[in-house]
Amino acid sequence: MIDTLKLTLPAPAGEEERTAYVYVPDNAKKGERFPVIYLFDGQTAFFDETAPYGEAMHFHEYLEKRGARVIVASVEADKENRLSEYSPFAFESPFGSSTGYGRKHLEWLTGTFKPFIDEKYPTQSDRAHTMLAGSSLGGLMTLYGLATFPDIFSAGLAFSPSLWVNRGEMARLLKTVRSDSEIYFDYGEKELTNHAEVKESLQLAASALFESGAMFTFRLAKGAVHNEGAWKCRLLAALDCFSLTR
Repeated sequence: MIDTLKLTLPAPAGEEERTAYVYVPDNAKKGERFPVIYLFDGQTAFFDETAPYGEAMHFHEYLEKRGARVIVASVEADKENRLSEYSPFAFESPFGSSTGYGRKHLEWLTGTFKPFIDEKYPTQSDRAHTMLAGSSLGGLMTLYGLATFPDIFSAGLAFSPSLWVNRGEMARLLKTVRSDSEIYFDYGEKELTNHAEVKESLQLAASALFESGAMFTFRLAKGAVHNEGAWKCRLLAALDCFSLTR
């Protein structure tokens, strides 16, 4: 079952109404409660018809293939200001600029959206059963969220995280990730030339996570590019890395 909801949330340009999607496993038993994955980019989470480039992750289908009984809650990204909403750092780049609104978005997610999901759905709301997931800038937000909201999230799945926006500060933050966290992050082989110094950013992140003591998996995906189709191909293997989805 996937519920479609309308929510109003703060955004870089002011309050906006957005669509949220909440997947709940079918045939829930009486009293059964579920871990929750908070997934960035709701527009590409489940349905091809809502995905800007015509292909979604079909996240629920992969959870069902894996046999994982997990709720997924996801809100669509800001169409005009995604770079700002999904980065905690201000930056200028050939791809656009960011005002660094990401911290405020995570404050909304943890302070308003999560309590709403916990009240409306049969969740296991504690840290051990709460996870972040995302791709590209959503992957950056996943890793940032693990470091800055350590008492809320215990796990993070980050496909092709945009560490290039501030690799030094992200490395510093990742050193502080709790040692009982579980992390999967990766990058596609054909993405390595998309941004400057990507290899160095990934090496810094891995080194920082070693220093933190967290359990993490890094994968360089052979021949992979930067899109939902490539991330979808890696989703089952990524889900295998987390006790929450086994």
